[in-house]
Amino acid sequence: MERPCVRVAREDGEATRQRLDDAALLDHDHEIVHEDGELFLPVTDPAAVPADLSVVPRDVPVREGQTLPADLLGFEPTYERLGDIVIVDEDDDERAREVAAAIMESSIPAETVLNRASKVKGEQRVREWDVLAGDGTETVHREYGSEFLVDVAEMYFSPRLATERHRVVQQVESGERVFDMFAGVGPFVIPAARRGATAVGVDINETAIEYLRANAERNGVADRVTAIAGDARETTGEYAGWADRLVMNLPHSADEFLDTAVELAGEDCVLHYYDIQHEDDPYGPGEAAIREAAEPAGYDIEVETRHTVRSYAPHELNVCLDVRLF
Repeated sequence: MERPCVRVAREDGEATRQRLDDAALLDHDHEIVHEDGELFLPVTDPAAVPADLSVVPRDVPVREGQTLPADLLGFEPTYERLGDIVIVDEDDDERAREVAAAIMESSIPAETVLNRASKVKGEQRVREWDVLAGDGTETVHREYGSEFLVDVAEMYFSPRLATERHRVVQQVESGERVFDMFAGVGPFVIPAARRGATAVGVDINETAIEYLRANAERNGVADRVTAIAGDARETTGEYAGWADRLVMNLPHSADEFLDTAVELAGEDCVLHYYDIQHEDDPYGPGEAAIREAAEPAGYDIEVETRHTVRSYAPHELNVCLDVRLF
């Protein structure tokens, strides 16, 4: 069966395998293939594979003893895994339940199958779900060595952004002060603290903040993490001028919080600003908004990275600007 695979030299195989597995990208349902000094590592989501790795299509055998949903359905369903939850996105209820039944009968280690029942909505960025099989919407997601307890019905969380989160966190140095203005359950905050940073996470979703605190304990970094429930715009009194690094992952409306970000920024601060813009000019509006907020406060601006995270919709891109304020 042809699957997307990461192709690496044999000597790099184990390190790459572990890297993909830590990011929950390794496809455990198919075998790793060896050929002519190279390894082909099957992956679950080629779009999330780090850019420095090569992804190619390759025929790889199903792992011996494994039964996949496609074997039972006669077609290849689309799904993604979050811990022991499998998420599908089917408009037809009968088809959705057929897919869910096949997933539960297959060798996939699933406890629950959910179907998206609405778009992400509201200031707390949650969506509705149909529980097709199993019970509950809580699971533990593992990502690059960190563990996150998450309830998808109560808070926003996207496993597809694992690689982007890792890209940002790899820039964090021990001793930094990191402020995440829209922290959720902590997928930026927790790994930053694991790298030795002091981290503050704010979110308007009180339940997400409870989970962030639990995740800080789970990952052994509670002494370096402060979790605050509320609007990030109301935290600048205590943390004005505090941050060495700011994360603003609220791409539809981060520009509304830029004045607050500037107040939080220290004398030399890196801002990770997420945006969604038309492909004709994906970075210009964000850069202009940052300059408009920061320059009157006396900051010089240096755009260190212009990075496309993923395609969001036809002709629209989800992008990140890594910007130094100094």
